[in-house]
Amino acid sequence: MATFALAEKAILLNPADDVMIAKANIPAGTIIEDGGTRVEVRQDIRAGHKIARRPAQSGAPVRRYGQIIGFATQDIAVGDHVHVHNLAVGELRQTYEVGVDVKPVTYYPPEKMRYFEGYQRADGKVGTRNYVAVISTVNCSASVSQFVREKFRDVSTYYPNVDGVIAVTHKSGCGQVLNSEDHWALQRVLAGYARHPNVAAYVVIGLGCEVNQAAVMVDKQRMTVNGTADKPTVITIQESGGVRKTVDAAVQAIARVLPQANEARRTKQPVSELLLATNCGGSDGNSGITANPALGWAVDELVRYGGTGVLAETTEIYGAEQLLIRRAVNECVAKKLLERFEWWLQHLAARGGEMDNNPAPGNKAGGLTTVYEKSLGGVTKGGTTPLMDVFCYGEPITTRGFVFMDTPGHDPVSITGLVAGGANIICFTTGRGSVFGCKPVPSIKLATNSIMYRHMEDDMDINCGVILEGAPLEMVGRQIFEEVIAVASGKKSKSELSGVGEEEFAPWMIGPVL
Repeated sequence: MATFALAEKAILLNPADDVMIAKANIPAGTIIEDGGTRVEVRQDIRAGHKIARRPAQSGAPVRRYGQIIGFATQDIAVGDHVHVHNLAVGELRQTYEVGVDVKPVTYYPPEKMRYFEGYQRADGKVGTRNYVAVISTVNCSASVSQFVREKFRDVSTYYPNVDGVIAVTHKSGCGQVLNSEDHWALQRVLAGYARHPNVAAYVVIGLGCEVNQAAVMVDKQRMTVNGTADKPTVITIQESGGVRKTVDAAVQAIARVLPQANEARRTKQPVSELLLATNCGGSDGNSGITANPALGWAVDELVRYGGTGVLAETTEIYGAEQLLIRRAVNECVAKKLLERFEWWLQHLAARGGEMDNNPAPGNKAGGLTTVYEKSLGGVTKGGTTPLMDVFCYGEPITTRGFVFMDTPGHDPVSITGLVAGGANIICFTTGRGSVFGCKPVPSIKLATNSIMYRHMEDDMDINCGVILEGAPLEMVGRQIFEEVIAVASGKKSKSELSGVGEEEFAPWMIGPVL
């Protein structure tokens, strides 16, 4: 039987862990030297999957990252494959210790500031792209909004400083309870896209009879154009006299603002103006080892320059929320996070759901067994600096440093809220191969393993799988940080080159459809 040192075949993340993670496929019978212990692998193990390095009796907790990722559902022997057949969630009795891991941030002095080329807007915010948007208040005006967008498919030919005209359409806007949480969330998101620093100008198109009235939304959300006092153009299909007349009116409105949008120029801006959204999708067993912690390093670096990094996906911090509470800068921030967490527990229970409906089938195929395990790997995207604030879905992000936004784990819905909050660049980690894009904000794709990166190189921006091959995590984190600056300055991400990103606008539909 072949014998290998632990580092050759597997990764041990914490000395307290009961499992090691396979770096590549390992056949049954392989022997791994784990300190003074010889672990004989008892079944074929796929890359990213777990091998027991200690026995566990049925009902006993099993640890990875030094934290509980689940409880044995049957006796587990040393060398066993640890996965859904012998591990499941159970009752965690969390102890929340507020702020015990808070450490002062060592900020870079002003003379060390890094810069990118961005678009400074009238309100002082800085964009990384320069789009014009057609915003639909309701699904009933979605087709019309897309017809308008189609009239400007070649806009960059005539206006080279405009990245494009996009249609912000969705499946909601009516059949909602008027003035409900659902209604206000949709308005926040649409207003957030309208005032986004990556949007130079926009028009609003409604039907006329919907719950989400266009003129009311503009007034309630104080929607102006690009930080000025100017009100946006609002067009409704019923007042205009139908589809053709609405399209004609909207095309004329877009044509009027394009010359002004084209006047925008990139100028030197401090990286402190970057608001970086983080998300993970199609995760695997390597996500918490490679791409997520490397992205966390980049978030820490951005925070040291005075910038902002945002963690989200509340349903994917279940079992790891205690680690964020330990980083909360004060009791108020901790309370805000726990209140959102409690809201989710009640929200799901009322609908027959549970937090542990995660992970998805693809996650499990990649080696993730429980939501606890997924969450513990996911929170590493947020780095190590203090948690400064917590925001509701789509709420404007006004606090610098590392912050959290309450969103679902579903990627398009999550990132829609983050962009509405003001994120002007996205880093998206994936182990299975998500190709997510999000106009008007560039999305940088971070692959967790080299096999998938090579297979989908046209869609992946950075291969973080080299960490499994010995590359220092800090080196890959630095590569991510430099790519963030380059893409913020105009370099096209892989999702932009492939044209992905307009259909992924997906506001969170929280409440009932009437």
